[in-house]
Amino acid sequence: MRIGMGLNYSGGFEETMAELAEHEKAGLDIVFVPEAYSYDAVSQLGFIAARTERVQIASGILQIYTRTPTLTAMTAAGLDYVSGGRFTLGLGASGPQVIEGFHGVRYDAPLGRTREIIDICRQVWRRERLEHQGKNYTIPLPPEQGTGLGKPLKLINHPVRESIPIVVAALGPKNVTLVAEKADGWQPIFFVPEKAQEVWGDSLAAGLAKREAGLKPLEVYLQTSFCITEDEATATAMLDGMRHFVALYVGGMGARGQNFYNDVACRYGFVDEAKSIQDLYLDGRKDEAAAAVPEELLKAISLIGPRSYVAERMAAFAEAGVTTLNLTPLGGTPADRVALTGAAKEIAAGL
Repeated sequence: MRIGMGLNYSGGFEETMAELAEHEKAGLDIVFVPEAYSYDAVSQLGFIAARTERVQIASGILQIYTRTPTLTAMTAAGLDYVSGGRFTLGLGASGPQVIEGFHGVRYDAPLGRTREIIDICRQVWRRERLEHQGKNYTIPLPPEQGTGLGKPLKLINHPVRESIPIVVAALGPKNVTLVAEKADGWQPIFFVPEKAQEVWGDSLAAGLAKREAGLKPLEVYLQTSFCITEDEATATAMLDGMRHFVALYVGGMGARGQNFYNDVACRYGFVDEAKSIQDLYLDGRKDEAAAAVPEELLKAISLIGPRSYVAERMAAFAEAGVTTLNLTPLGGTPADRVALTGAAKEIAAGL
């Protein structure tokens, strides 16, 4: 099991960069940079590539609607180049709240677009003359839709790798099936290892049955909060600190009837709680929504508690198929957070 870390998209990049080299020394394997409606991820990834030597870098995630498929491929090849072959392309559809509300782009056909973008990226990286006839993308643009001067082109540069790993964030059954079929890795959220087979097992099996030849076994990347503490009160405070984050996604991402994160909470069995969280959040009662998040859910999706307990939970995640844990180390100082990365590496090495 590899140990990763995700940066905070709402700020703190300078502080994280100041300690990232120490995390790298402590054994950090990969760092993910998100892109919600914040600073773009690409500029920060390039900066990280220049300031690190070994750690892998990844987008977590680039939204499929905000760049053309070809630009996504070019960007991935460029980041792989400046990092010396250390880049992983994380993709995701995001949701209509962000795509239509912030970018002014119609949110449609997320499944079909993801499938086509993966194919286009791999064709670009192989330096083939790009020709793609799909339901959502046609390259080159046909004469009747443009000037008639477009022609198939191939990437000028020779990429460091012609197969850059693609990790896709997905929650819905059909999306997860697509990931298992075509992607190198899957990035779920709010992952409960004991419920994973029940919630996603059929979808994963359907995709793996059609998995493209030449792809390695599917990697699973999971973001989770992490703290080793023997003090019960501290552990409770850490769990409480997750409440607003979970409430934002379960309650505020999307609308009633179209919230993927709320759907997952329901599939875990928290149907009444998920409805209450959403109602409270959308009514503007965010603190009450956070308070309504079940402690049972918070414990199940996190790694917080005594070292022996954390080790047991890490083993449960590994047993459920997780190959990389992207940790949010909950330490009060940079030294504390670096120590948590080192501890996670030690535990992972013993699994």
